[in-house]
Amino acid sequence: MEFISALISPTLLLYLALGAFAGVMAGLLGVGGGLIIVPVLAWILHGQQVNDTLVMHIAIGTSLATIVVTSLSSVRAHHQRGAVLWPVVWQLTPGIVIGAWLGAAVADQLSSVVLTKIFAVFVLLVAAQIAFGAKPAPHRGLPGTPGLVATGGVIGMVSAIVGIGGGSLTVPFLTWCNTSIRQSVATSAACGLPIALAGSVGFIVTGLNATGLPAWSLGYIYGPALIGIAAASLFSAPLGAKLAHTLPTEILKKVFAIFLALVGTKMLLS
Repeated sequence: MEFISALISPTLLLYLALGAFAGVMAGLLGVGGGLIIVPVLAWILHGQQVNDTLVMHIAIGTSLATIVVTSLSSVRAHHQRGAVLWPVVWQLTPGIVIGAWLGAAVADQLSSVVLTKIFAVFVLLVAAQIAFGAKPAPHRGLPGTPGLVATGGVIGMVSAIVGIGGGSLTVPFLTWCNTSIRQSVATSAACGLPIALAGSVGFIVTGLNATGLPAWSLGYIYGPALIGIAAASLFSAPLGAKLAHTLPTEILKKVFAIFLALVGTKMLLS
């Protein structure tokens, strides 16, 4: 009964609104929902009087769990278009899984304040990349299996620590290796699933013994928020993709970059 009451509480509307906004922006601009979900969910949790020492851990863990759900439809759509470089995905995945587990373990040892600062700096870097269209100069080609495994480890670890699907890291890496942007985005989407799965498991395990978690949490993953955000984003992402063909996405990217810069600055100074 407590779980049902949590789902029908007014806070559910905030989760649904957050999921809808994150889904539209992901479909419209191709940015990961985690960049939006983590800071807004942290704000919502703070308003729910969740222990301040756990807020960022729960926001990051729950963000990764929502990406598990939403990435499934994204991967399916890209696979149907034949744009996913599956051999690259399989070579990146072992490093991604290990890196995501390590990232969850590192995050567990960091205070919520430190996690907030790390996330803020990362958001500011992404905002700069979006605003100025920063793209790495193409390299000769993809490295061998050891290089891809190592790269996957870095992507997985950073993604788990900040609660994202890794697109802002994977896409630049693949384009730097002379992969077309279409294949880079599709392959990055496929890599987002193992990142989110491994990261979610890591945040569940490391959070099992945490004290002060809100009811209906599984480790650092908060069930009501997961359900509300994932459900709304699943329905809103296709709308964002449709709007991408009618709205001036370049202008919207600049606006979104300003939004991220404000969020990052506020979190950094808070």
